[in-house]
Amino acid sequence: MSLLEPADPNWPDEAQTEIQRWQDASLPGLLTIHHIGSTSVPDLLAKPVIDLLPVFSDMANLDAARLTIETMGYEWLGEFGLPGRRYVRMDDPQTGKRILQAHCYVDGSAEITRHLAFRDALRADPALRDTYATVKSRCAAAHPDNYHAYGDCKSTWIQQTEAQALETYK
Repeated sequence: MSLLEPADPNWPDEAQTEIQRWQDASLPGLLTIHHIGSTSVPDLLAKPVIDLLPVFSDMANLDAARLTIETMGYEWLGEFGLPGRRYVRMDDPQTGKRILQAHCYVDGSAEITRHLAFRDALRADPALRDTYATVKSRCAAAHPDNYHAYGDCKSTWIQQTEAQALETYK
């Protein structure tokens, strides 16, 4: 069993549907929501988990949104190892498999720029996207049952690519 699936052309629509749910929740201070991660890159194999990046005006509004976000079906995990982030995730109630996760930040966070630069670099460069697919495949084959080891395996490549992407990101 692989952690990865071929790109699904429905992922962007699924992300947009969830973005609309966030917007309809009228969360105070919510400025925008980006679709990030591998499901946001056309033709890139991925874990079938939609990653969102909601951006809030300030930390007070972000933290005040917790109850509403939990009511939307998300599990709130706080910073979850990354200062300044609020991480939330949702699993499918029938299968228990992760289907959505959101990395919430306050406007101006360097983490927002980092995520968008990496995503946009992969979208703009098919050769870079294909190299990433190779890295992901190798790591998934080496760690088929361990998400954390899979993530650790690809982290050096991602960090190097992010650094290069940030040099030219506008």
